[in-house]
Amino acid sequence: MRLPRRPRLLLPVAIALVAIVALFFLFSGIYTDYLWFDAVDYSSVFTGVVLTQIILFVVGALLMVAIAGGNMLLAFRTRPMFGPAMFGGASGADRYRMALDPHRKLIFIVGMGLLALFSGSSFAGQWQTWVKFVNGASFGKQDWLFGMDYSFFMFNLPFIRMVLNFLFTAVIISALLAAITHYLYGGFRLQSPGVHASRAARVHLSVLLGIFVLLKAVAYWVDRYDLVFSDRGFVHGASYTDVNAVLPAKTILAIIALICAVLFFAGVVRPGGMLPGVSFGLLVLSAILIGGVYPALVEQFQVKPNQQGKEAAYIQRNIDATREAYNVDKTEVETYNAQADPTKVQPGGDTSVSGVRLLDPALVSSTYEQTQRIRGFYNFAEPLDVDRYPDSTGKMIDHVVGVRELTGPEAGQNNWINRHLVYTHGYGFVAAPGNKVDSSGLPDYDAKDMPVTGPLVTSTKLKEPRVYYGEDQTAATDYVIAGGNPNKPQELDYPKTGGTGQENTTYTGGGVPVGSFFNRLLYAAKYGEANIVLSGDINDNSKILYVRNPRDRVQKVAPFLTLDGNPYPAIVDGRIVWIVDGYTTSNDYPFAQSESLDDMTRDTSTDRRVIAQQPSDKINYIRNSVKATVDAYDGTVKLYGWDANDPMLKTWSAAFPGIIRPASEMSAELRSHVRYPEDLFKVQRYTLSRYHITDPAAFYSGQDFWNVPGDPTQGDKNIKQPPYYLTTTMPGGTPTFSLTTTFVPRQGPNLAAFMAVDSSAGSGYGRIRILRMPSNTPIPGPGQAQNSFQSRFAGELNLLGVGASSVRYGNLLTLPYAGGLVYIEPVYIQVAAGGGQEPYPILQRVLVSYGSKIGVGRTLDEALKEVFGEQEQQQQQPNQQEQTQPSQTNAALNTAISNARKAYEDAQKALQASPPDWDAYGEAQKRLEEALKALQSANTQQPAPTASPTASPTATPSATPTGSPSPTGSPQADGTS
Repeated sequence: MRLPRRPRLLLPVAIALVAIVALFFLFSGIYTDYLWFDAVDYSSVFTGVVLTQIILFVVGALLMVAIAGGNMLLAFRTRPMFGPAMFGGASGADRYRMALDPHRKLIFIVGMGLLALFSGSSFAGQWQTWVKFVNGASFGKQDWLFGMDYSFFMFNLPFIRMVLNFLFTAVIISALLAAITHYLYGGFRLQSPGVHASRAARVHLSVLLGIFVLLKAVAYWVDRYDLVFSDRGFVHGASYTDVNAVLPAKTILAIIALICAVLFFAGVVRPGGMLPGVSFGLLVLSAILIGGVYPALVEQFQVKPNQQGKEAAYIQRNIDATREAYNVDKTEVETYNAQADPTKVQPGGDTSVSGVRLLDPALVSSTYEQTQRIRGFYNFAEPLDVDRYPDSTGKMIDHVVGVRELTGPEAGQNNWINRHLVYTHGYGFVAAPGNKVDSSGLPDYDAKDMPVTGPLVTSTKLKEPRVYYGEDQTAATDYVIAGGNPNKPQELDYPKTGGTGQENTTYTGGGVPVGSFFNRLLYAAKYGEANIVLSGDINDNSKILYVRNPRDRVQKVAPFLTLDGNPYPAIVDGRIVWIVDGYTTSNDYPFAQSESLDDMTRDTSTDRRVIAQQPSDKINYIRNSVKATVDAYDGTVKLYGWDANDPMLKTWSAAFPGIIRPASEMSAELRSHVRYPEDLFKVQRYTLSRYHITDPAAFYSGQDFWNVPGDPTQGDKNIKQPPYYLTTTMPGGTPTFSLTTTFVPRQGPNLAAFMAVDSSAGSGYGRIRILRMPSNTPIPGPGQAQNSFQSRFAGELNLLGVGASSVRYGNLLTLPYAGGLVYIEPVYIQVAAGGGQEPYPILQRVLVSYGSKIGVGRTLDEALKEVFGEQEQQQQQPNQQEQTQPSQTNAALNTAISNARKAYEDAQKALQASPPDWDAYGEAQKRLEEALKALQSANTQQPAPTASPTASPTATPSATPTGSPSPTGSPQADGTS
C-alpha cells in the first residue's frame, strides 16, 4: 500500500530538519571553540590542531576504505563466472547472498562509511604522534645499543608503531571482508574434505596473508628498538637476556618472516596449500622456539643464578638514564653528621629557624574563610598557597596567600540573571606572613578586607583586585556574561561596609563578544539556554567568559603539556595572576624506569582531593619546560619557555611557532614569584628514594632504599607526607626559599635523609640537595617526633581542646638547625564561633623537637628557648618544700583552679560572640596560661609525690574547665582535683 502524497513529503522534510538541527549544534560547538581561542589570541593552536586532525582523519579514512573496500570489490569482481554451481550444489551461503545481493551497494556504502569514520577518528586522535614525528628535535645523545639519537625513540618510533598498527588493522579487515565476499559469491566452499577455492580466491587471500607476514617481518625488526623499554630484567631497559637472546632472536624472526612472506606469495603461481601451510607452520614454530623458549632458557639458566653480576652493566645504564630522564642526575648527596644533643648547641648560635613558616596552608584556609570571606557567597581555595613577599624592611618573608572567590548567589536569589550576570567574580587578595600570628592566634593579615587594604597591598601596588578567573570548582556557573552597560553597572563588586547595599562594577576585559544575534544564538545552543538570546541586559559591550579555571585554561591553549596540580596566585605588576607550571612528559626515554605519574605524585593533598590528581599514565621523562600565567581579571594566558634546552619543548615550539615566549620576557616581579613546582618535586623524590644509589651492586641489594614517610598528622602510614615550602638554611648556605621533604628507611621509623630544592628563581634554582643521616646516630623520624609531641603534651593540648573546641596538628616541618635537624609543628585549636559560623582553627601552641629534647610555647621563640635555652632555675630545696604549710598549698591550688576556670569561660564567651571578640579571647588565653603556670608551681610544693613537673600542669587541670573541683577543693593523690 502506497502512502498518501502529503505523508510521503513530510518524512524527508522531517529528516532534513533533524539533520539541520544536529549540524547546527555541531557547528555551534566547533565555532564557539574557535571564538574562544580567537579571544585569547591562540587561534593558531585551534587551527593547527583542527587542520592536523582533519588531514589525518581524511588520510586514515581514505587509506582504510581504499585498502579494505578495494579488496572487497576485487573479491566481488573475481567471483566465479558460473557462480556457486561450479563446486556442485547449493550451500548455506546461497540464502545469505540472495538476501544481501539486492542491497549490496547500500550495504557497501554504509559499511565503508562506518569503517572510514572509525579508522579516520582513530588516526586523527593520534595527532600528537604525527606532530612530534614531523617536528622532532635532536637530543644530541645516542643510545649505546643501536647508536641512534634519542629523538628516534622519542619521536620517530611511536609514529612507526602507529603506521604499522594501522596497516595491520587494514590488512586483517581486508582479509576478513575478502573472505566473506568470496564465500558469499562462490569463491570457496567449506566442504568435506577440506576447502574448495577458486584460483582467484586462493591467489587473493594468499597475497593478503603474504602482506600480513611481510608486515610481521617489519614489526619484528622494529621490535628490536623497543628493547630499550623492556621490563624483562631487574630494571627497565635492555637487560642481559634482551641483548644476548631477544635481540638476535628478533633479527632471526624478521628474516624467517620475510622468507614465509615469499612462500605465501609463491602460492600465487603454485596451486595447493602446501607452501602457505609450510610457511605458516614455520612462522609459528620459530616464534615459539626462537622468540619465546630461547630467551626464557637464557634467563633461567644463565641470568638468574648470577643475576647481580650479569645485570650489573644494564642496571648501571638504567640508573644513569633514569637520573637523566627525571632531571636528578645533578643531585648533591652528602653525609650529614646530625647533632642530636641540644645541650651542645650554643644558645642563639643559629637564628636561621626563627622566621620559619608556622601557618599551615592546608588548615588555615577555613580560618581565612571564616574571618575574611565577608559574605557567605565567597570562599577560599583549599589548601591556600605559599609565596614570598617583602616585609617593611625589604626582607622576603614566606606568606600564606589566597584569593576571595565567588561561589554564586545565595539559595533564595539563585536565578539565571543573578547567577550569570550579577554574581560574576570574586574580589580581593588575602595574605598573611607565615611566621607570626596576632595576639589571638589568628593570621596577622597584611592584605585583607573589601576593598583590599594592608601594607602588602601598598607595597605591591595592587590596582586590580577582581577575580573573574579562579580555581573554585564549586562555582554555580559554567559561564558568566560580563560587560554590558558601563553607565548602569550591575555586576556585584563587593558589599558595602555595614551591610547596607553593594558596590557594582562593569567588566572591561577580554572575552568572546555576544552582542550580535548570531553569537548569542550559538551560545544559546551551546549551553541550552534561551535567556542568552532573550535577555535585554546583554548588549554590544557584553562578553561571555568561560573556561575560567586557570589550569583548564592553560590546558586548552597548550594541550601538549601536563600541568601541575596546584596553580597559585601572585600579585605581579599590580594585578593578580595565576602561575601554572607546565611539564613535557614522555614514556619513550631509552633505558629509563617507567612509573605511573599518579602513583609518584600521590600524597595527603591528592588523596583529600584538595589539589588536582595527575593521570595514571606511565612516564619515564619529565621536564618543567613552561611557566604559564593567567590574569585573574581578564583571563590573558601567557606561556614562557622555562627550560630552553628541553628537546620536547623545542619540538612543540616548532609545531606551534610563536605561542611560547622566551623566559627573558618575564618581568622581574613575575620571576620573584616563580617557585619550584610541587608535582615535579614529588616525582623526583619518588625517584630519588631509590636512585640516590648510583652503584649497581648496592642498587641490586636495595638495602639503602628509602620511603617517603606517611603523613604523621593524618595517622595513616599509607598516605604520604606532602612536601612543604619554607625558607630554610642548608649547611654552608644562606636562608633560601625551598621545597622540602624527608625520607625514612624501608625498614624502620628513623630519619634516613632530608631533601630540599632551591625554589627561588635565580642562579641556584633547581639545585637539589640531600642530607643523608649517619647510620650510627639514630635521628627520630617524623612519625616518632609526632608521637613524642602527642604523648608529652597531650594533657595541656587536650585542655585547650575541651568543650566545643578540638586540637588540630599543623604541618610537621623538618629543617636543618644548629648542626642537627629540628622538628617544628604548629598546634591549632579549632573553635566553634557564634553566629552560625563553622569551626575554624587558630594557632595556640608551637611544638619543637631536637634529638630527644622537646618543648612547647605560645610562640616559636618560646619553644626554642625551652629546648635550647638556659637551664631553668633550680627548684626549692626539699627542706624548704617540707616547711610549706598544707593550708597554703591548698589555697594556692584552689586559686589557680578558679582562675583557670574563669579564664576558660571568658575565652568561650568571647568565641561565642557574633562576631567573635578576638581581643577578649587573646586576653583570656593569656590568663589561662598564667593560671596553668600557677597551678604547676603550687603542685610542685605538695609534700606528697606527684607527676613530673612537665606532666603535672597537663594532668592537673585536664578536667577543670568543664568539671568541678572536689568537694573539699583539695588535690587528689595523683595530682587531679
